[in-house]
Amino acid sequence: MSAARRKGTAFETAVVAYLRASGFRQAERRALGGVNDRGDIAGLPGVVIECKAAKRLELAQWADETEAERHNDDADYGVLVVKRRQRSTGNAYAILPLSQLVALLGDDRAESPRGTTA
Repeated sequence: MSAARRKGTAFETAVVAYLRASGFRQAERRALGGVNDRGDIAGLPGVVIECKAAKRLELAQWADETEAERHNDDADYGVLVVKRRQRSTGNAYAILPLSQLVALLGDDRAESPRGTTA
């Protein structure tokens, strides 16, 4: 296993541990899914979580990847979790499209998270 893969696996494991400690006991790492990948972490109904622990940020690419995985899983929300250097797991960045955030917050005027906004 490459050093980058070990680093990614360690971060995914840390995110699962953090979620479990926060009451999401069903959270677990997913097996690699290839072209039909459905995210790195399972167990949160309607939510796909993609984890990244890299030196260089590639936010647009990772956000697109997370969105594709959300579609593959037929999930309502896709969250990109990005490790922050020298910070605890709880201080990682959690990133999702604004339309999904609005839907998550329960604004019934918002368009479905599956739709697009202007």
